[in-house]
Amino acid sequence: MSDSQEATSPVAGIGGPAACVSKVELRVSCKSLLDRDTLNKSDPCVMLMVQNQGQWTELDRTEVIKSNLNPVFAKVLMLDYYFEEVQKLRFEVYDIHGTHSIGTRDDDFLGGVECTLGQIVAQKKMVKPLLLKYGKYAGKSTITIHAEEISGNNGYVKLSFCAKKLDDKDLFSKSDPFLEIYRINDDGTEQLVHRTEVIKNNLNPVWEPFKVSLISLCSCDDERKLKCLVWDYDSRGKHDFIGEFYTNFKEMQKISLGNKVSSVRHSLHRVYSFLDYIMGGCQIHFTVAIDFTASNGDPRNSCSLHYINPYQPNEYLKALIAVGEICQDYDSDKRFSALGFGARIPPNYEVSHDFAINFNPEDDECEEIQGVVEAYQNCLPKIQLYGPTNVAPIINRIAKLAAGKEPIKDASLYHILLILTDGVVTDMADTREAIVRASYQPMSIIIVGVGNADFTDMQILDGDDGVLRSPKGEPVLRDIVQFVPFRDFKTASPAALAKCVLAEVPKQVVEYFSHKAIPPINPPCTPPQY
Repeated sequence: MSDSQEATSPVAGIGGPAACVSKVELRVSCKSLLDRDTLNKSDPCVMLMVQNQGQWTELDRTEVIKSNLNPVFAKVLMLDYYFEEVQKLRFEVYDIHGTHSIGTRDDDFLGGVECTLGQIVAQKKMVKPLLLKYGKYAGKSTITIHAEEISGNNGYVKLSFCAKKLDDKDLFSKSDPFLEIYRINDDGTEQLVHRTEVIKNNLNPVWEPFKVSLISLCSCDDERKLKCLVWDYDSRGKHDFIGEFYTNFKEMQKISLGNKVSSVRHSLHRVYSFLDYIMGGCQIHFTVAIDFTASNGDPRNSCSLHYINPYQPNEYLKALIAVGEICQDYDSDKRFSALGFGARIPPNYEVSHDFAINFNPEDDECEEIQGVVEAYQNCLPKIQLYGPTNVAPIINRIAKLAAGKEPIKDASLYHILLILTDGVVTDMADTREAIVRASYQPMSIIIVGVGNADFTDMQILDGDDGVLRSPKGEPVLRDIVQFVPFRDFKTASPAALAKCVLAEVPKQVVEYFSHKAIPPINPPCTPPQY
């Protein structure tokens, strides 16, 4: 088609949203949708719902694709991403009748799926079966959701395409052409980047200019192959193929400059973001350490901080679940270390400040957050609450685990240690020393004070009021500790606690790997220079 079409690509400007908020693009496709229509195939549309305070509301929806059971939607769904929140999403697929109205009849609903934005970005590409009401599978229907981060580092480009002397595929009128652009990925798969509007009855179409992020267009690699197809539109979904051509963004720029179209020169330096590391393959391993000192009170007494009320989780469980629910999206095996300190433990009932609450010293991990909850509840009758409140041993343990046996060379793993305690630590000097050592490792520490103790002295561990130093005066390499009393959030939801204590983690992850000059395992390509 090279002699029958022209493509121009004026670069209108490179820019992006503010760095403080991560923007994520979601692209959606479906396979093997149910066929609800009698005469034609279903006309699917995907509706994106977000949950706020327990209520589902529509955020956006894709275009409607006529008569297609395997639709690849062109519209990009854009969301703000927050690591410290559980962002619940629901994708609902409908067969649309008339002008984009979502039907209320059951036979219009082709299936849905619920997930979190964290799960999507951690997997980068998520494939899920579609479910009908009451959890029934919608046949073999699946939905694929592909995520990409948009930041100031990859920018946007404005493109416009036109074609000349296209083949006439219609008998009584001229072709109704539209253009599709696909990015060819490293594994040979094709990702739809853009689908233009249909221009009726025209063999020399000029399609509307459109803006697309460089990460979406070419993964910031200006020599990445792009496949462009031109079709003659058919209202029944049976579009006629007119032709195709291959190009790349570098070639487009040459055409643009050759036509003396103005371009903007930019020098872009790649600064990796938290999502670059997560979507590049970095896992987050979550460990919880629970205070079993005697000051918590006898767990059999309803006044105890460890009392198990069948109708109301105690503060330890509330904090554990709130933070753990977020972290679990970023750990593919969903196994979490659960440790205890300050108790006498079986079989000899000697005091331990570093024990597995499942009493398996060879494997301290539990299956999912529910497994941690069950291990906690099961261990309470088997231990004797004692003291003192020493947390340095567990910090040193996780720091040693994070350091590994070999020098860290890649961004494959980062640790979050959640310490739940009912009082000021007894071994403050050792704890300060342990935190300074830990600040050189890929880990963050969150301390939640449970109960009504005076936690004033604990604020020293949180470097917000100045740099934390070891007893010998050595400063931390970076601020890795966040301390909050649970009582500050008693009138708020546990989600507010998690949001507060986890808000600094993305910055801490980036700071560590940046200091070590370690890129993501699968880094986004360096942006082309303009």
